[in-house]
Amino acid sequence: MANPKKRRTKSAVGKNRAHLALTKKTLNACPKCGVAVLPHSACNFCGTYKSKPVLKVATAKTTKTTKAKKK
Repeated sequence: MANPKKRRTKSAVGKNRAHLALTKKTLNACPKCGVAVLPHSACNFCGTYKSKPVLKVATAKTTKTTKAKKK
């Protein structure tokens, strides 16, 4: 099993960890509904991508009826 030949100094460890900082995710507003969405991805709220419908999204009316049927 390999072992380190020399001890890493505090400054060397700090220089190595300088690139490990977390970055914020950039969010764009959906052009149709205005909800925050990751870039280059479809909106889960309204189901559109580049102002075109690509996902089938359950509306509030249909979710109420499916909940009523389950009871």
